[in-house]
Amino acid sequence: MLQHEKALVVFSGGQDSTTCLLWARQQFAEVEAVTFDYGQRHELEIECAREIAGELGVRHHVLDMSLLGQLAPNALTDTGLEIQDGEDGGLPSTFVPGRNLLFLSFAGVLAGQIGAKHLVTGVSETDFSGYPDCRDAFIKSLNVTLNLAMDEPYAIHTPLMWLDKAGVWELADELGALEFVRVKTLTCYNGVKADGCGDCPACRLRRKGLQQYQAQKAQPAR
Repeated sequence: MLQHEKALVVFSGGQDSTTCLLWARQQFAEVEAVTFDYGQRHELEIECAREIAGELGVRHHVLDMSLLGQLAPNALTDTGLEIQDGEDGGLPSTFVPGRNLLFLSFAGVLAGQIGAKHLVTGVSETDFSGYPDCRDAFIKSLNVTLNLAMDEPYAIHTPLMWLDKAGVWELADELGALEFVRVKTLTCYNGVKADGCGDCPACRLRRKGLQQYQAQKAQPAR
């Protein structure tokens, strides 16, 4: 644990970012969270993040990034677009161009204001749906750029980078919070909390990961 360090968690109220928030609370002396309002389909996501932060006693910031939805049409901000998986190697319709670039840049500015030197984000190169701004190379590159731009030694932490969804559930369990994450979070693209609608790509990925982890856990120890 970094006993005297402060971290800012990029926080959506979903499975991944909530697991990261719980992880950060064990790693750092002080933790705050930031949620971005970018015109996402369901405002319930922001309310869910607010509720979780409040329950965990974490100071919570909400920043207006609504311009992002206007710049880059996508299925998360435009209800007229259908949520679809990528085809023939293409990106899914839920990809929001530049989202993590902007979120982490703004988080870096906020971190400077609150005295945090650590940023935590739940991106993963294992279950990243092809999103280019979830890759480890991007995070490392942005970390260097952010430090140069701010002239401060920030560190971006990605505790889920090499975990699949089963691994994320396992980490939540190790943190003593599997049921908390399962019941309190909102991952569903259709805005349904907990186990979600069951049909959208996010719900299918989440359910498959939970089933895989439960199967692994049920296996007798050798």
